[in-house]
Amino acid sequence: MSAITYTLITGASSGLGKEFAIHCARKGMNIILIALPGSNLRSIADNLELEYSVSVKVFEFDLSDSDILKQQLQVIMEKYAINFLINNAGVGGTSAITHTSLERIDDIIMLNVRSTVLLTHLLIPHLLRHRQSYIMNIASMAAFTPIAYKTVYPASKAFISSFFLGLKEELATTGLSVSVVYPGPIMTNSHTSRRIISQGRKGKMGLLPTPEIARIAMKGTLAGFPVIIPGLMNKINHVLIQLLPLSLKMKIVSREVKKEIPFALSV
Repeated sequence: MSAITYTLITGASSGLGKEFAIHCARKGMNIILIALPGSNLRSIADNLELEYSVSVKVFEFDLSDSDILKQQLQVIMEKYAINFLINNAGVGGTSAITHTSLERIDDIIMLNVRSTVLLTHLLIPHLLRHRQSYIMNIASMAAFTPIAYKTVYPASKAFISSFFLGLKEELATTGLSVSVVYPGPIMTNSHTSRRIISQGRKGKMGLLPTPEIARIAMKGTLAGFPVIIPGLMNKINHVLIQLLPLSLKMKIVSREVKKEIPFALSV
């Protein structure tokens, strides 16, 4: 295993994951990028190595395939010393539950929940070898309330929030710090952008540039903050939504989310 330390980033080919890769490289951190096959990771890695003179390793495989995940992670841990894990990979969607395929539901649960927990569980002993190490997990503002027409996605993010905050407490006496990030809306691609725009002014409340979300998340994680909510408006929304009765906040949020359905991908 290499004496040089690496930060492992999942879902690193685009959106917030790519911004994490850029931010880490800019800080001089060596990185391991994981994404699906055909994600153009090698080109991203080459550009980062050239611009920032850091070591960037690329692994393309499906995280939701547990057997492949175990095999690939064993190879990674044997070769590289990892002191920072960024669990960024995730998938969602907007549709009525009766119009959502079982395959899509399974995809969300397998990637957002099972593979994230499995990857973390396998890496914890490796991370604990370091005097100081970090785990960052990307949840969502959606974790704070059930939402109609998404249903499975916010439930998966609520799981991430509960699991990793519990893990934070369990590891409190070690050098492994755990943080959970709750971003608001992110315009990661044309489809999510159309969904956000479809909600009008309310949909864009809390919207931050992706590089800014990555910067805030990294700063908070390295400072050891357990809960990180990027953006003042998202912090205000979080406080306000906690004050509302559950039935009322579900109606308000779900009514706005329903506007996304005509712009959502087939699920």
